[in-house]
Amino acid sequence: MATPLLTYNCKLKDQKKRIIKKQEIPTGHNPKNYILTRVYASSLDGKKIPISIIRRKNTPKNAPTLLYGYGSYGISIPPSFSASRLSLIDRGMVYAIAHIRGGMEKGKKWYEDGKKKNKLNSFNDFISCAKFLKKENISGNISIHGGSAGGLLIGASLNISPDTFHCAIAEVPFVDVLNTILDDTLPLTPPEWEEWGNPIKNKSDFNYIRSYSPYDNIKKQSYPAILATSGLTDPRVTYWEATKWIAKLRNKKIDDNPIFLKTYTEAGHGGMAGRYNQIREIAFIYAFILWRNNLTKRSISR
Repeated sequence: MATPLLTYNCKLKDQKKRIIKKQEIPTGHNPKNYILTRVYASSLDGKKIPISIIRRKNTPKNAPTLLYGYGSYGISIPPSFSASRLSLIDRGMVYAIAHIRGGMEKGKKWYEDGKKKNKLNSFNDFISCAKFLKKENISGNISIHGGSAGGLLIGASLNISPDTFHCAIAEVPFVDVLNTILDDTLPLTPPEWEEWGNPIKNKSDFNYIRSYSPYDNIKKQSYPAILATSGLTDPRVTYWEATKWIAKLRNKKIDDNPIFLKTYTEAGHGGMAGRYNQIREIAFIYAFILWRNNLTKRSISR
């Protein structure tokens, strides 16, 4: 998480390797200025959930934290290096990845324990990770971030335990799960039944999805500040999912925390085309996080 990408030339005969290319960080970067840790949080059923953490050496343990999660489709989120992430970490934030069930970080069963009728495990794991970080004084305020199916994770976690989080970012969030999975005219719906269940043919699948679908479970309660983004031409998670979700949140919530929706009119599921447009999207999200954590005037450490 602290070391930029290295490309090696490896001789298979004797396993000797040498570095032939290093990712350069134009603004300067020294991996020795960072501390990497791996901790484990206990979920509600006792499972140990790995959390990968990076911070600068001079950042206090109770600094505000951005916790990222995904937990679907068996996709593992490796603790890899990200140059853009440095803009948060070098301003005094902690960055953490919750390796929750639904991914495959700990094998196929880890994935199966976070899909279909085990999906609630993903949300419980994520919330447990956030609470663990605060309880152990590893982190201060917890901001959360996820996209697509990770946006579902964000939405469900906010409904279940809104007081746990300081602010939330949901990119192209899959938050109207039940309505989407019920619509078999959408080209991507039938393949999704393997991941979530088929609520058209199976009543128990219907009831289970209904129990956690973020849009269907918004309550009259306080929610933290939220930023949602969507793409007008997104074929995977249609733009109206985030729109409906934000509108209902604004109608139901009983607090004064701001809730924002930004729809990119020329973006699909992966955001806008072009490197600089993608950098602007990341900068917009990180600016929101820094603003909510009162770090906009904090100078960058190098």
